[in-house]
Amino acid sequence: MEDGKLRIAIAQVNSTVGDLQGNAKKISQTILKAKEFGADMVVFPELVLTGYPPEDLLLKPQFVQDNLAALKELAKGVDNILAIVGFVDQKGRNLYNAAAIIYNGVVKGVAHKMILPNFGPFDEKRYFTSGEQSAVYQFGKILFGLNICEDIWHATGPTHKQAKAGAKLILNINASPYYTGKIKVREKIVKSQAKENNVHVVYANLVGGQDELVFDGQSIVVDPKGRLVTLAKAFKEDLLVTDLEIPLRQAQGRPNPKTVVIDKEISVKQRLPLPKSHVKMLEPVEEVYQALLLGLKDYVNKNGFKKVVLGLSGGVDSALVATLATDALGKDNVVGVFMPSRYSSKASEIDAKQLAYKLGIKLMTISIEQLYNIYLVILEPVFAAEAKNIAEENLQARIRGTILMALSNKFGWLVLATGNKSEMSTGYATLYGDMVGGFAVIKDVPKTLVYKLAKYRNHKSFVIPVNVLKKAPTAELRPHQKDTDTLPEYKILDPILKEYIEEDKSVNQIVKKGFKQELVDRVVGMVDKSEYKRRQSAPGVRITPKSFGKDRRMPITSKYKG
Repeated sequence: MEDGKLRIAIAQVNSTVGDLQGNAKKISQTILKAKEFGADMVVFPELVLTGYPPEDLLLKPQFVQDNLAALKELAKGVDNILAIVGFVDQKGRNLYNAAAIIYNGVVKGVAHKMILPNFGPFDEKRYFTSGEQSAVYQFGKILFGLNICEDIWHATGPTHKQAKAGAKLILNINASPYYTGKIKVREKIVKSQAKENNVHVVYANLVGGQDELVFDGQSIVVDPKGRLVTLAKAFKEDLLVTDLEIPLRQAQGRPNPKTVVIDKEISVKQRLPLPKSHVKMLEPVEEVYQALLLGLKDYVNKNGFKKVVLGLSGGVDSALVATLATDALGKDNVVGVFMPSRYSSKASEIDAKQLAYKLGIKLMTISIEQLYNIYLVILEPVFAAEAKNIAEENLQARIRGTILMALSNKFGWLVLATGNKSEMSTGYATLYGDMVGGFAVIKDVPKTLVYKLAKYRNHKSFVIPVNVLKKAPTAELRPHQKDTDTLPEYKILDPILKEYIEEDKSVNQIVKKGFKQELVDRVVGMVDKSEYKRRQSAPGVRITPKSFGKDRRMPITSKYKG
């Protein structure tokens, strides 16, 4: 390394929670690739060794010990390059979200996360103790600071303290989960910190799907003037290598007592020319589509499935889910099932068949009419005195759900539920019926966004029939049924749901936005009454700042109507 000139690699990798050996192997292989480029330093994401978030695996002492053993073994193979690796540290009974500084086979230093987030999907105070130091590290004649994720989001936090102690480079390792537009929020924070503290900031982010969370990568490097130097790929693994010129440590004056010396002299490496990076930020709808793809692909693959099955109704929701599944897993790994009843239209059958043909996926047709008749006969003595209502409608959905689960059990296919956020919010979904599934891909996608995603995908290549996008949404569980028989138009409903669910606005506040009182009362009532359904729903990809599940933990039993 020439004085002040640092070649740094950001290892934006996709690790798997609990796969300590697999993650360690990926880390080792990536370190070798960084060395091939002549990198002086390679930076990995937060908790990359354990996968993020490990949740209650952290309550298992053996898991913590195995993670420490894996780090020790990993360190032995690190030579002639400095590696920053996220892991779980332990001191006595306390656990720390930590970053190891590994150099020439030895862990030279450990940084502990100081600011622990405990909101939304984060629950770090349940497991970790806050770190207490803001050390600065000397590498050759360069001083750098190291902190973890949330630490950089606070103006007077570790970044500020490390810069005051002389650091001219800040390494921030992250497992920052995606929601729409999150990259712009991150970029604003990092640029502000770099400029205010006159430092280069290297922001390394995790990539991959973990249950409901998706990590989008999009790691960045920002210079001391707050300018973006380079950007890593979105939703893909990437080794982002860049050359930085860092101001040198001044020889005069007493050394800072918090400075940890990694090595005073760094060997000069042979540097290969770096390819120019042309990565651009994605447009909003494309960004969401890529998030859904990665979330689905990793959920299927990391949980040991190969094929998925879903009900194809001829509607836009199932069409989008089938398209996402095909794009994520390949056409040979997706099976659609059209399950007509007496209320299914010929147009729906045509649309389902056209979609399957365009995608190249297998399509089964299994009529539910015979089963539906049997149910009606069996229940007739009990139902005879009552008028037909939602019970007869939901029977059809539950029969379809049973068929899908039978196929799943027989062939080992994962069932994909096809409900969207608008339906999940208002309870316009049948428990043990169309809610059946192991994964609900578009669970956090409002209906209006479903249409935008479908149109975006059709711009790439035409697969979703035009009629699917034009016809009025319907469950086809009774004659001439439309969604608007039960729900407001989605262009009106979705903004109300956003205000109430994602913004936590009161009824009065929403009404002041221009919505009718009666309408808001009705929508809010449907949301509140459906909490018990959502608790039993399949996990799904989080693409908004507040999804159902960890983000929004409402009581099922509640009398509050404010």
